[in-house]
Amino acid sequence: MTAGLTLATYKYFAIKVTPRFTKMVIIATMGFAGVILINFIASLFGFNSGIGGFGVMGLVTGPLWGRKAWGVWWQWDAKLTMALLLEMIFLGYQLVRRYGGPGSDKMSAALAVFGMVNVPFVYWSVNIWRTVHPKTSVVPTLGPGMFGAFWFSVLSFMLLFSLLMTLRLRLERQRAVLDELYLAEEP
Repeated sequence: MTAGLTLATYKYFAIKVTPRFTKMVIIATMGFAGVILINFIASLFGFNSGIGGFGVMGLVTGPLWGRKAWGVWWQWDAKLTMALLLEMIFLGYQLVRRYGGPGSDKMSAALAVFGMVNVPFVYWSVNIWRTVHPKTSVVPTLGPGMFGAFWFSVLSFMLLFSLLMTLRLRLERQRAVLDELYLAEEP
């Protein structure tokens, strides 16, 4: 093991960091889609892909790990607060996308862009402000066995997202065909 890193830190990387990393990549992609108003793609990435699970996993496992590492369930440090803000932006995006009515596509695109702008702040907040989280320099200092395992875990979560996205695309295509058939039947 690398000096200063405990077994709890390695477990933390395996359970919490990689889903959060995946979600930040997805939100950044969703934000880019929002910038150019590709509403179908933004909608699939945002509300329909099921990526809320990645963020919820981070918000649930974070306090579990924090209790063990810091002795508290939640600490209002910069990284935690920025991650919570990112989740609230994403929830707002989902709500606007689902229930916003006319014009909600532009509002949800703006929220996606706002979320995308927040992603670097979540990542770099540990370097900018004093926080209890480890600095972003931890990943390069991982031991040889953990370095490969970390990136394998990141790749696994990205593949899981790709699978969820592919299944969701198939479902949306089937739903569109079903809607066309339903409308064709009406007199």
